Amino acid sequence: MRVQDLNIKELVEFNSEDGMIRFAGERALIIDATAKGNLRKELIEQFGLTAARAVLTRFGFVHGWRVAEAMQGLFQWENDDDWHHACGRIHMLEGMYRLDPATAGSLTKEGLTLGASYEAEQHIAHLGRSDTPVCWTICGLTSGYLSRAVNKEIYVLEEQCIGRGDPVCHLLGRTREEWGDDRADELRFFHTENLKDWLEPSLHRVTESLKRAEQNLRKKKRVLSRVAPDVEDPLGIVARSPAMRRLLDLARRIAKVDSTVLITGESGTGKERIARFIHDESPRAAGPFIAVNCGAIPETLLESELFGHVRGSFTGAVNDRPGLFEAANRGTLLLDEVGEVSPGMQVKLLRVLQEREIRRVGENKSRPVNVRVIAATNRELTEEIAAGRFRNDLYYRLNVVELHVPALRDRREDILPLARVLLGEAALRLNRPISGLSPRAADQLLRHNWPGNVRELQNAMERAVALARVSRTDLDDLPEEVRQALPAPSLSGTVRALEDIEKEYILAVLDLNGGNQTRTAEQLGIGSATLYRKLKRYGAVRASGTARDGDPADS
Repeated sequence: MRVQDLNIKELVEFNSEDGMIRFAGERALIIDATAKGNLRKELIEQFGLTAARAVLTRFGFVHGWRVAEAMQGLFQWENDDDWHHACGRIHMLEGMYRLDPATAGSLTKEGLTLGASYEAEQHIAHLGRSDTPVCWTICGLTSGYLSRAVNKEIYVLEEQCIGRGDPVCHLLGRTREEWGDDRADELRFFHTENLKDWLEPSLHRVTESLKRAEQNLRKKKRVLSRVAPDVEDPLGIVARSPAMRRLLDLARRIAKVDSTVLITGESGTGKERIARFIHDESPRAAGPFIAVNCGAIPETLLESELFGHVRGSFTGAVNDRPGLFEAANRGTLLLDEVGEVSPGMQVKLLRVLQEREIRRVGENKSRPVNVRVIAATNRELTEEIAAGRFRNDLYYRLNVVELHVPALRDRREDILPLARVLLGEAALRLNRPISGLSPRAADQLLRHNWPGNVRELQNAMERAVALARVSRTDLDDLPEEVRQALPAPSLSGTVRALEDIEKEYILAVLDLNGGNQTRTAEQLGIGSATLYRKLKRYGAVRASGTARDGDPADS
């Protein structure tokens, strides 16, 4: 058998009945190149570049050694040189790279020039261009094959690599002595004894990170159990009101399918929290959740932020960079404040939603993306459409299912449970031993209208924790606008006498002013004497104090 006679049809056996595939007589698997590229990306992100390179190099070395053994027994070679030189062609037939016959030589002499390396392609796609060679598995494969074929250790390294911007990948094989000290650092990746040293620190960091997360979670649970023992809030959302329960039920149902969702509601109502809830309840929960505020990014940068760019596409683009759509692959991308997007950008978003592919800035080819898109806005998009500021077709692409998050004033049953949760989180963050709200503070929280919604409540709770003198936050610890809130009239199904409502309201304002009748009269727009007579009729003169701050005496 000669090297040039190797044929893929003779090397691969398919058995369609039992699903067995054999390559060179050994059982083989068909693995998607993109999936292997994603594995490389996750190895690098979890364990670091050094450990990932060591794992992939050792994997390639063992695989190459096995292929060399199989090839030795499979054919009758004319001489050992043909068996040795089959290394480059055999791995080309496995789909690792393209081999130009005109530039194919001996790995240990002039080296091997490769094109279309799958490994360089995947590294660039998932991680961008590298500063160093990236064909680690291929170097391992060829090293393992040659080491088995010539019965001595041969180490193949890259002289050029497409992954770092070279036009081709050029491989060269040498013994350790021939390489000398110039590339000794790269030779370490071929030995398993170094692998342990590189992996252990990475695993240690992951373990320590998990331990810290568990400790923080236990600490948070202890604080919340003390501050809000009646709150069951595993996903960080309080839903006591019927409106929120209906919202979460609909969100949980839509999470199971991959439809696009539009979340509407006033600023500060928790739209991002609902989007994360959908992600956590969906089959994509193991993938990334990425949120981008479209209104906070200048129009000139938003396209690059979402779709990525290639080197040289604009001033400052010194490297290829994937965008957020690629970063969110197999996960969820939240386009917050989508109503702020310019008309030109709306066209590009519509194309992505329709075609499920993106094109980086400065690039001609399209890249498929597997992303669930959730959009959120505090604008009324139908009014924006009528005004010509938002595309009708994009609106219907986004609004497959609309979830409206009610304002906090419309879910008053949630105010106190939510306040206690936010109080506990603030106490944990500020390291203060706060155990809860005083009755006066809790009552005042229910009186306020909360125009800033949950975000305003969160700020109020953090302020209360910061200013509290004792273990419970009191009325004086709340922001001024909350302390000045007056009770809102409400109908509970029973009509009450106007005099009773007036009495309740006057006493509430008096209590708010700490018993100061003069200030209370001014706020109510009545005279001090009139207020005094009413208080006397209510039997509240003694409780409120007599003739203070210029209040009239009884006559």
